[in-house]
Amino acid sequence: MKLDVLQRRALTPQIMEFTLAAADRRVLPAAEAGAHITLQTPSGAMRRYSLVHPAKAPEAYVVAVKREPQSRGGSASMHDAAQVGQMLDGAPPENAFALGAEHPALLIAGGIGITPIYAMAQQLAAEGRAFRLVYCARDAQNAAYAAELQALCGARLTLHCDAGDPENAFDFWDICAEPTAEHIYCCGPAPLMEEVRAVTGHWPEGRVHFEDFKPVDVVRADDQPFMVTLQRSGQEILVPADRSILEALRDAGHPTVSSCESGTCGTCKCGLLAGAVDHRDRVLMEDQKQDHIMICVSRAAAGHLVVDL
Repeated sequence: MKLDVLQRRALTPQIMEFTLAAADRRVLPAAEAGAHITLQTPSGAMRRYSLVHPAKAPEAYVVAVKREPQSRGGSASMHDAAQVGQMLDGAPPENAFALGAEHPALLIAGGIGITPIYAMAQQLAAEGRAFRLVYCARDAQNAAYAAELQALCGARLTLHCDAGDPENAFDFWDICAEPTAEHIYCCGPAPLMEEVRAVTGHWPEGRVHFEDFKPVDVVRADDQPFMVTLQRSGQEILVPADRSILEALRDAGHPTVSSCESGTCGTCKCGLLAGAVDHRDRVLMEDQKQDHIMICVSRAAAGHLVVDL
């Protein structure tokens, strides 16, 4: 899809909201609560963003993007370059975090994780279903959509601000100690989701759901630079310690094909001709790892790599 940036609005000092319409202004594919779209950001990086508002026939999509402190191009380029009138390539909505039918819900969000949770709260409220929402943020200034959620949820909303102090973190055991008829939907930073996993281990299977767009560490603190040889041209590309192979190719002007850029979809798979690989994806079978590599996340384990590009 070709999507036109109709509007951008600062929600917090670090979170920008973007309203996107089809370039030809046709009605867009349905946006279910919990769904996300994949956008090619102005830097060329592919990133997935949850849709803020559910709708069966939306005239526009709304996403909220947090500028990540260690951005490798995606969020920073959205904040800096995705201005009104900018055209972005996008894929239709996908949903791996769908809201189930009929049951009551306990919604839990932290930080920018509020985006799919806000969409769920809207759908639950529209359907007249029972729900409650716990929203954790550093402070009110950094709690995107806090006013809208208060108007929507009223007493069903608990907004917890910890001022960045772990000692003031919300105690999830208080609300999760006894399993209820609710399904839990949780999205937020890794520490919050790990805590929710820890306190819900005794809940019935299939009743606790998580949304996590970063299932693998694309770049780790101890990563080292290495060289990649492109077999078809013989060109050698330096992959810095803080960049993926795919990003290094893109930086060097090579066209790349990718989608998730998180090691889960398989779009960027290419042939491996030589070298030891630190495989970080969740796609390749063991018997494929000898001669294939996912260049969006995997790196050289030692020495350099030769790939079929």
